[in-house]
Amino acid sequence: MKTTLNVPSAAAALVVAGLVLLPLYSQLTGNIFVLTLFTRIVILALAAASLNLIMGYGGMMSFGHAAYLGIGGYAVGILAQEGFGSGFLQFPVALAASALFALVIGALSLRTRGVYFIMITLAFAQMAYYVASGLARYGGDDGLTIYNRSDFAGLINLSDRVQFYYLCLACLLGVVLLIWRIVNSRFGLVVQGLRSNEQRMQAIGFPAKRYKLVCFVIAGTLCGLAGALLANNTDFVSPAVMYWTRSGDLMVMVILGGMGSLFGPVIGAVVYLVLEELLSQVTEYWALIMGPLLLLIVLFGRGGIMGLLGRFSRG
Repeated sequence: MKTTLNVPSAAAALVVAGLVLLPLYSQLTGNIFVLTLFTRIVILALAAASLNLIMGYGGMMSFGHAAYLGIGGYAVGILAQEGFGSGFLQFPVALAASALFALVIGALSLRTRGVYFIMITLAFAQMAYYVASGLARYGGDDGLTIYNRSDFAGLINLSDRVQFYYLCLACLLGVVLLIWRIVNSRFGLVVQGLRSNEQRMQAIGFPAKRYKLVCFVIAGTLCGLAGALLANNTDFVSPAVMYWTRSGDLMVMVILGGMGSLFGPVIGAVVYLVLEELLSQVTEYWALIMGPLLLLIVLFGRGGIMGLLGRFSRG
């Protein structure tokens, strides 16, 4: 019996194995930078995976998803500034604040469709950006320095590079598993049905806006977790993390890896950020090289990298 190699699954397994073994490589070679780089990649891959939940599976093209990165980061930074350094407080507050903001944005944005939905999510993200810029007590435009990372009562030391990396990786894999459970549940199937034909789903009795709003809030909450991790990684948070270009970066990661695929955003984040790092070391005009490369992948790799690998597996 002939067995067909599932190339996308094999690629995802290799990426996960590489991420798990990366600290060992870093320690054996003494290359600390690669661990620092991939900690950032893992965090942004988590943010991209959360965007894929609404964009790839729900068909909601949000151009303001980076706002949750900033909200999660500022929740950690502001609490640390006010003397509340416990991660058991900071992280739940980051998640709750992101969920609340997503609930407000979603309730208003989901009244619109298409380009209007894109523009209203962008507008709300820019509002969050300007609010953060006006917080003079917390650094304003200059940003807020976090002098002490979140404290988890000695259970994990976020100042240890390896421990922090594995925490970020565990969060990423946990989020990917959660998204897999969601999209394969009744709720997830309804959301995907709404993406395909919302009118028909409404006609058979499903409240479209309610399902889409819940999905929107879940995605915002997960991105808030990425924001809390990012603030701890950089020991700093600024309004720049909320700017619309960051949302664009997340969208590129999702599209590059493959919208609507489970590990697509993770692979997209790794490829995009590694290319960005390598090209920026060659020339300061790295974006002029990156742009055409991404364009070629999108034009000739329908479904992103995962779609391209899928066609290889089918011969």
